Amino acid sequence: MEKYIDIHSHVLPGIDDGSGSVEMSMEMLRMAAQDGIGQMILTPHNKPWHRRIDYARIAEKVERLKDMLKEERLDMKLYVGSELYYRSGLVDELDQGAAGTLANSHYVLVEFEPSADYDYIRNGAYALLMGGYEPIIAHVERYKNVCSKKARVAELAGMGCLIQVNAGSVMGKYGFGVRQLTRNMLKQGLIHFVATDAHDLDKRQPRLSLCAEYIGKKYGESSRRRLFYEHPMCVLRDEYIEGRKEN
Repeated sequence: MEKYIDIHSHVLPGIDDGSGSVEMSMEMLRMAAQDGIGQMILTPHNKPWHRRIDYARIAEKVERLKDMLKEERLDMKLYVGSELYYRSGLVDELDQGAAGTLANSHYVLVEFEPSADYDYIRNGAYALLMGGYEPIIAHVERYKNVCSKKARVAELAGMGCLIQVNAGSVMGKYGFGVRQLTRNMLKQGLIHFVATDAHDLDKRQPRLSLCAEYIGKKYGESSRRRLFYEHPMCVLRDEYIEGRKEN
């Protein structure tokens, strides 16, 4: 299989609660490469109560990491992205370039307050869809009012949303309940992406291989390829993901 593509990571140094230094970022990238990841979208948090993120500065940091990768001859491609905390007016921010999409595509990685009402999440996703964007719901397993009823994840997927879960959740890193929840969603074919959501070198590492191997054995090689390569590649190419409502 082709190398994995990670669409959700916090590797950029000094931007959010992810990597704290260039040295740590490079260690994270080495770890990711050793784990079989070949491409990563770097998605620092974009939250309204934090200082505004300067996208020119983010792009500069990404270019610096790219240069360092070349110096080490490390086989890894990097792309600029954001993890957008949903708020009123987000579509306008995206239209104006004040908020960033994934790899300059129409796909947006969006997160919500874990305790947000389901209607708020659904309406926020609908607003993004109507604005011409492709919302990827980040780590859906964290939203208790989505996951409290089985039909709700399916409803979000049915209306056109794309669903992402963290590899650590599937592998039981955050408890038995979260593991069973994400595995049930996988069994139902509701997941479109599995990502690292990497923040560091210890608790939230940039690793996908164990989860990819599990999914390959449990659900077949086609599922593994779709979740870790084909769908992420559609994001990088800004291509529509076919059959999404049937997943």
